[in-house]
Amino acid sequence: MITVLVVDDDFMVARIHRGFVERIDGFEVVGTANSGDQAVAALTDLRPDLVLLDLYLPDVFGLDLIARLRAVRPEVDILVITAAREAEAVRGAVRQGVVNYLLKPFGFEDLRARLQEYARRRASVPEQVTSQADVDRVLAPARPHVNRLPKGLSQETADLVAAALRTTSDNLSAAECAEKVGISRVSARRYLEYFCTRHQAEVALRYGTTGRPERRYRWTA
Repeated sequence: MITVLVVDDDFMVARIHRGFVERIDGFEVVGTANSGDQAVAALTDLRPDLVLLDLYLPDVFGLDLIARLRAVRPEVDILVITAAREAEAVRGAVRQGVVNYLLKPFGFEDLRARLQEYARRRASVPEQVTSQADVDRVLAPARPHVNRLPKGLSQETADLVAAALRTTSDNLSAAECAEKVGISRVSARRYLEYFCTRHQAEVALRYGTTGRPERRYRWTA
């Protein structure tokens, strides 16, 4: 089990990212932090294998925090999750040996692909490196992720619809989901019905006094 610390200045975003990670086999979130100081304290107490690090923290820029984190736990790995698109930020992250750099906003599948690749590389390091082939197997690029959604549906929107369902205490209509996500009602219904076919959601009919019954969706996965 790979243990993870989620660091993000927005506690709601940290909660969403935690939920993403906990859906991935082989990973366990051991804590969250909303500032640099909290991250250092959590790293000291929890000793995670991997930190998902936002760069825009209230008390420190994330790249400047990496050295402090590694001073506490030299073997910790860092995966940057940020809205920072500046080339210098990317170069700085690479220079400090981050395992990946994921731009916000992103969907569940984007994070899952990168965490699974990280787990593959971590597991592929042999106890004893005896040849260049051993090294090449560790550094081999991952196979591209295949989008298996039906034609016309995007993974990014599917993740947003799924998040809207998961964070609703009761259930949603297609119109309510469309308003939450910012898409049309017809599009929302296509995604909702798709999740029903995958047994990730279920639909119930709400009958009114007139007209057709309203279809209400609830996340079950």
